[in-house]
Amino acid sequence: MALSNPSQLLLRNMDLLDSKSPLLIGCPDAEFVIEFTQTYPQATITSYQVNYAQHLTIEKRCATVKSVFAEQYQTSQQHDLVIFYFPKSKQELVMQMAMLSQCLAEHAIVLFVGENKGGVKSAPKLTKPYALRCDKVDSARHCLLFEMVYNNQREPFDLASWYQQYEIVLDDKTLTVCALPGVFSQAELDRGTQLLLEHLPSSIDGKVLDFGCGAGVIGSYIKLLYPNADVEMIDVNALAIASAKRTLEVNDLTATVYPSDGLSDVGTGYQAVVSNPPFHQGIKTHYQTTELFLQSVNQKMTSNGVLTIVANSFLKYAPILEQQFGNVQKCANRHGFTIYQVNKR
Repeated sequence: MALSNPSQLLLRNMDLLDSKSPLLIGCPDAEFVIEFTQTYPQATITSYQVNYAQHLTIEKRCATVKSVFAEQYQTSQQHDLVIFYFPKSKQELVMQMAMLSQCLAEHAIVLFVGENKGGVKSAPKLTKPYALRCDKVDSARHCLLFEMVYNNQREPFDLASWYQQYEIVLDDKTLTVCALPGVFSQAELDRGTQLLLEHLPSSIDGKVLDFGCGAGVIGSYIKLLYPNADVEMIDVNALAIASAKRTLEVNDLTATVYPSDGLSDVGTGYQAVVSNPPFHQGIKTHYQTTELFLQSVNQKMTSNGVLTIVANSFLKYAPILEQQFGNVQKCANRHGFTIYQVNKR
């Protein structure tokens, strides 16, 4: 598998990675981690991920590396080097830098790498409170690499203070949404999800799956409407999982929330599946996860089970649904979004 451009940029700067206790954050390439371990076998390397799929791959392929998947990285260890793959959300970077200040050694080195179009140019400005200096050290393959020297500024970190909260009101129901930085629709309800909530099946019971739950809006709203439904909510992102759990908690609702790479950790017997499925990853558009979901979700559903999704109208999901389920019903089309509903035969 080809390495991502940021990993290729790091490879040509391997001399900067010489350290005793390095921490990799958000690395998408197990091949790079393997190269890192071979170049510096004496290093105690830790990988921290909020992406469950990347975590599983590194955990499986890099036996000597400690792999952590969580919404918050916590350790008593003092890392002398951090290699930060720039996340898609700048606020996520700011939060994670505040979080990491608790576990950095004196004058630790922090490397920020990412694609130019992904916002990495803002790394010096965003991390200024923690930097003695932050300088560009290399650029190639439309990517930048910055080196920061930590200024030993430590302040208590409270993850709860980073949740953003807002209310949505539909019909006579009010739901409070809580979301961490980087989670889809962190600040307000997006139009696609609102359209989906307005066109849910008229009756829902039994096992229900909210695929790609984000902050938990859809699954929580279903639980609000149908208290007897057995709702499960899944996402690949640890920050989304934590947000969905918080949304349930503040609304006094109960559901099962857990990570899954696509449908990897999902059971069977679902009578209803609902989703505003993801199609963006980083700065590029990716459809593979959703297309695999649409091609295989019928195997997880009961006879006469109902699948309801919302998607941008330009996405060509209808042919996939027709191939898997047969007849596809378009329930609504508004603001560039379409609601598709199908019944398993």
